Amino acid sequence: MAQQLGETKAREEWGTRLGFVCAAVGSAVGLGNIWRFPYITGENGGAAFIVVYLLCILLCGLPIMIAELTIGRKAQSDAVGSFEVLAPGKLWIVGGVLGVLAGFFILSFYSVVAGWALKYFATAVSGSLWEIDKAGFGQFFGDYIAQSWEPIFWQGTMMAMTIYIVAGGVKKGLERWNRILIPALAIMVILLAGFSLTLDGAAKGVAFLFTPDWKKLGDPNVYLLALGQAFFSLSIGMAVFITYGSYLSQSSRIPVMASATAAGDTIFAIIAGLAIFPAVFAFGFDPSAGAGLSFITLPGLFQAMPGGMVVGPLFFLLLVFAALTSMASLLEVPVAFFMRVLEAPRGKIAIITGFVIFAIGIPSSLGFGVLGHIKWGDKTILDIMDFLMLNLALPIGGMITALFVGWAWQQQSVLSDVGLGKNVLGFCWLWLLKVVAPLMVLFVFLHKLNLV
Repeated sequence: MAQQLGETKAREEWGTRLGFVCAAVGSAVGLGNIWRFPYITGENGGAAFIVVYLLCILLCGLPIMIAELTIGRKAQSDAVGSFEVLAPGKLWIVGGVLGVLAGFFILSFYSVVAGWALKYFATAVSGSLWEIDKAGFGQFFGDYIAQSWEPIFWQGTMMAMTIYIVAGGVKKGLERWNRILIPALAIMVILLAGFSLTLDGAAKGVAFLFTPDWKKLGDPNVYLLALGQAFFSLSIGMAVFITYGSYLSQSSRIPVMASATAAGDTIFAIIAGLAIFPAVFAFGFDPSAGAGLSFITLPGLFQAMPGGMVVGPLFFLLLVFAALTSMASLLEVPVAFFMRVLEAPRGKIAIITGFVIFAIGIPSSLGFGVLGHIKWGDKTILDIMDFLMLNLALPIGGMITALFVGWAWQQQSVLSDVGLGKNVLGFCWLWLLKVVAPLMVLFVFLHKLNLV
């Protein structure tokens, strides 16, 4: 079927199942696992929130991930090509188009934030970061992102590394580097968590993360937060797993590999919380989330703690690696598409596509400085891009995937293709895709638009 799209060469494949799982976990694990998930967990019921989050993974996130992988493996093509193969001439192709666009635009602004992490790693290693007064980190961060050229330099450096990885191909690029970066990430986050847990007062941070507050479950917003986190944390809706699935062999057990990916993503996020919040509470800092946590709160914390000049660079390197693995998966989606459409070599397509994405991201960087007057309400250019992609494109893409596999694909065929068979597990998965997952995604979509 791939040859119907003009693909005459054998499609690239993952070298090993472990290589695929590392790449898939690398796509799912990103900056949000480090600076968002632990905070919203602690603020919304601790262990009680984790239970709700895991249910959302099982009922929505994992079924759609399995569906995306199945689409890719069956069609043996890129995000758009897969829908052209499986549903020629139908509007389902919109799901693939949205995935390619999401890869383009999310990477354009994600690379800006990744560049911030690389800048902080460099200044932490050089020692200049520690010369700043504790009260001055907010000013330092604000002044830095308001500059015109330096943030663009670091953004470009992150994009160059991403292009290098993707240009190497599936085995020698994505798989090889993820098999290096993911174990390195695991070692770093475990070391940081181990250090954080030895600090006096760390128990308060552990309690913040894990003490269950079952009363929080009476707040509907908790469920929407858990559902949104489950959906976005797994890289669903951006066609990454359709693209990655197209490199899977027919013998690969998709449900098992998808489950391993979801488990790895969740475990990393929890350990990241143990690396951060015990230390935050031990030194009397206020817990927070997002860029403020990583670039304002934590530098002051590292400056105050014993061994902080070692822990600090390690943490920022953790951010860089987490960003890089996600960026590679985002770039692979449009690269795979343009390789097929233009019938051009991977290296050339990776360079051109990466450069265009870098250029598109420049206004997002300048939106904190010379283009700061361009706003939508109180949203900067980066915030606007983030809102449009994460709140509109991704939920719609995820919805299309669930509905396509659940309703448009012939039932007996899809159960055979996914490897579940006509049994209770297979029919439960289909039912989740037909009814439960679309409704849950719809609630996320409406919630993000402040309609529920």
